[in-house]
Amino acid sequence: QVQLVESGGGLVQAGGSLRLSCAASGRTLSSYGMGWFRQAPGKEREFVAAITKTFGITYYADSVKGRFTISRDNAKNTVYMQMNSLKPEDTAVYYCAAGWKRYYSNSPEYDYWGQGTQVTVSS
Repeated sequence: QVQLVESGGGLVQAGGSLRLSCAASGRTLSSYGMGWFRQAPGKEREFVAAITKTFGITYYADSVKGRFTISRDNAKNTVYMQMNSLKPEDTAVYYCAAGWKRYYSNSPEYDYWGQGTQVTVSS
């Protein structure tokens, strides 16, 4: 079992930055492909970014490419997402997830989920 806890969300003005963290306990994150998803009010959960368990290859949704950066620190058992140039449409609850094997953008691929952290971007 893996427990994931997100932090770092908050209220920020458009154009600002936030860094989300996802700390794991229970098992080492180095065994898992990791991802971030988000869900805005009234919308379905959507893929944001993913990183492979080996080599740290990253993938991004087109909507965040060039603005968000996912990274992992296996020594700290933590995954991060640096979010720059934030827009009001980035407002959502952001979830960290672990365990994808083939289809990183497909939420059922993931075995473990955090409780989410709210990100609100004001215009």
